[in-house]
Amino acid sequence: MTKPSRASVTQKSMSLFLSIFFTKKIVRFLFFKFHSYFNQHKVSALAAFLLPFLLLLLSIFIKLDNNNKRRLKAKLAYLYPHVSKPIVTPANSIRIFLQSLYLLLFNVSVKKNAPKNRIRSHYSAKFFQKSARFIRYLDTKLVRSCKRLWLLGSSKSTTQSYQKIASAKLWRNRFLHFMFYGLLALAVVIFVTVPFSLEAQAIFISLILLVSYSLRRVKGQMATIAMITLAVTSSTRYLWWRYTDTLNWHDPLALTLGIGLLLAESYAWLVLILGFFQTINPLHRKPIPLHKDTALWPTVDVYIPTYNEPLNVVRPTAIAAQSIDWPADKLNIYILDDGKRPEFKEFADEIGVGYLDRPDHKHAKAGNMNHAMKHTSGEYIAIFDCDHIPARSFLQMTMGQFINDSKVCLVQTPHHFFSADPFERNLNNHRQIPNENMLFYGLIQDGNDMWDATFFCGSCAVLKRQALEEIGGFAVETVTEDAHTALRMQRAGYKTTYINIPQAAGLATDSLSAHIGQRIRWARGMAQIFRLDNPLLGKGLNIGQRLCYINAMLHFLSGIPRIVFLTAPLALIYFNAYIIYAPFIAIFLYIVPTLLQVKITNSRIQGKYRYSYWGEVYESVLAWYILKPTTVALFNPNKGKFNVTEKGGFNDKARYDWLISKPYIILLAFNVIGMCYGVFRLFFGDTSQIGVLLISMLWASYNTMILGAAVAVAAEAKQVRSSHRIKANFPAAIRLSNGRTMKVKITDYSDNGVGIETAHEHMCKTNDKIELLMSRGKKQFSFPTYICNTRDKQIGLTLRDLNLEKQKAFIQCTFSRADAWLDWQDNFKHDKPSYSFKKVFTTSIRGFNNLIFHAPNQLKPLINFITRAMTQLASLLPINPKKVF
Repeated sequence: MTKPSRASVTQKSMSLFLSIFFTKKIVRFLFFKFHSYFNQHKVSALAAFLLPFLLLLLSIFIKLDNNNKRRLKAKLAYLYPHVSKPIVTPANSIRIFLQSLYLLLFNVSVKKNAPKNRIRSHYSAKFFQKSARFIRYLDTKLVRSCKRLWLLGSSKSTTQSYQKIASAKLWRNRFLHFMFYGLLALAVVIFVTVPFSLEAQAIFISLILLVSYSLRRVKGQMATIAMITLAVTSSTRYLWWRYTDTLNWHDPLALTLGIGLLLAESYAWLVLILGFFQTINPLHRKPIPLHKDTALWPTVDVYIPTYNEPLNVVRPTAIAAQSIDWPADKLNIYILDDGKRPEFKEFADEIGVGYLDRPDHKHAKAGNMNHAMKHTSGEYIAIFDCDHIPARSFLQMTMGQFINDSKVCLVQTPHHFFSADPFERNLNNHRQIPNENMLFYGLIQDGNDMWDATFFCGSCAVLKRQALEEIGGFAVETVTEDAHTALRMQRAGYKTTYINIPQAAGLATDSLSAHIGQRIRWARGMAQIFRLDNPLLGKGLNIGQRLCYINAMLHFLSGIPRIVFLTAPLALIYFNAYIIYAPFIAIFLYIVPTLLQVKITNSRIQGKYRYSYWGEVYESVLAWYILKPTTVALFNPNKGKFNVTEKGGFNDKARYDWLISKPYIILLAFNVIGMCYGVFRLFFGDTSQIGVLLISMLWASYNTMILGAAVAVAAEAKQVRSSHRIKANFPAAIRLSNGRTMKVKITDYSDNGVGIETAHEHMCKTNDKIELLMSRGKKQFSFPTYICNTRDKQIGLTLRDLNLEKQKAFIQCTFSRADAWLDWQDNFKHDKPSYSFKKVFTTSIRGFNNLIFHAPNQLKPLINFITRAMTQLASLLPINPKKVF
């Protein structure tokens, strides 16, 4: 097929249309016939407008004798490639109309030497392209200017001058302090409360947005503080506008729903402000070396509490605890078995660790550890969940904090998981997208540490026995005994610290339902603390500690606000209720730039630990399920019990969890139907409502994307491995049956297998027996293995017939390595909001596909009908001809 060779294809095509129209008598005849038909039957003006396009396309297929006319026909077919036969159909009329509008706005460049996918702007597109160039130019200039300002003090002389000024006695004057803060508060009040015209608001918010957008690439803490200041100003101004100008007092329904949305926005604003405060200056505490004389080191008890976990989960943790580098006479390890299982006692006796049980299960994990405190006497207590395998350097990395400061009562380290959690496994993005826990352990805990408000997280931590005894042991009044215990020690005047270096790793939850159950317990426990031991009240805490605890508790109260945000746009679409009672342009100028500015700032602060838009997905999955327990706990804090999180299981087949996903599916259906109804109202409703209706539909489409991603998580992936493979990269060697030794690299391992990579081609075969040689420090160990698979330079080994000593040595060489988990944060690049949006969008599409694939047979006909309808609607959309030919 011959393609057009001129740039102005659209103008030529229109002239061609007219020439064919006026030269074909049959077309004129048909036109008058159809015109009279339309007049007689009073067909709508839209159909009459579509008629010429339909007839013009019909003329393409009239038999032509001239070669030039055939080329014209080919060009028209090129411009309208998706018009099918027969031509005269309502669907083709819509296709021609939409494609003609597309060609009017975008003139496809078809020069011979033009790039393949290049599109030249036309009319309004030229304006947008020039605007984009101007914004990029302005962005570059702003970034350079901001960098110059922030690097102004980089020279030595300037820095010294700043230091002299900063250390001057003038700044110690309390009057100047009050004056400075007063002026700052006055400036904020002015910028927040003074009413602007729409033009002034557009200029004001545009400047804030452009400066923030430029500062995102400027390194340094001052740039972050500046972005936070701008985000606080714009978001506070938005909330002031909402309270003063946007409530519809004349419509009871709109007022009720509007107040509900306003309260949800107030909650989001408060959490945003507290989050900025919490993470504005993370501490990044470093380990403190211990005294070289080990005789001065304190005694430590290691607690490994367990209830119903299988022995194969507890075994590696107990063996790894024996490998911790600490004097043997100062280290005592105890398995705290709340399940009273004989095989656990036999195992403890076999490996030489302590075993403790108790006559009842009162107060669950907290009661179990309080019982153990009565039978042990170590100066410090290290606690590991039974699936958390400690590195041998754990105590040497943590104990220095206690020796350095006698008021330190807790040293917490991150919870790292070597298995994928349900989000990572079901969405197949393990080690690609930061998981849900990473924001807390990667950033928030460092922020808490800055304010001396580090939370105890129940595992991977060391506590001072004296502090625990002073507060009466581990807290038992709530189901989150860990955070409550830390709060009580801080009230008693002790300090808590955090070292952001993973020194243990464990198993993530096995399924989405188990994951949600764990979060329900956390949410209920934080709500109980809020009622029973409110951090805002009572003595012993400074303002920073109080705000950090309140922010943590508010985080688990997000159920109702998140559901409000997921349903708010439907109020206007379904009930015509103006929940934001303001003109379309005002809504746009206040909401959209503010949201963008907050997104940019959060991306700057959280970019390595939480990617944009994924926070909404995580909250949407949990919202419905934490709503009830938190609400109940606020009214009845003593209701609820401790539930143990199941780990170490597997899924024998892929399935879809319809029960757990029911709330998301219902919310998704409401939003999808709302968008369809919104389209209907656009064409047949009040034209004065088009602006606010479009905003509501845009909001509903965003909710649909988030809920689609939430639906995708409920498709449980098949997991048949009970032993999880852990990626690795350290040297080893193998000894073949002929005595030859080869250097290899360990690429992954589990508790019963190892993956290796050879430097050269090998002659190894499946089922061959070889020795695997690994080292720990200066000690070298050998392990009998069998080859289970080979591929190029990759070899899979299976461990067999390992006695107890060999099992200990293998865990020391793999799970207990001091550097085993150090790269946990290095796998992720800084967040790019556009990339994150794309990933969430594709995940949402996957969610819709999951619903179709796993749908019950009774719903398959309806789903097939909807799918065909959506496909038919998609076929009406304009097409870029260059992408077809």
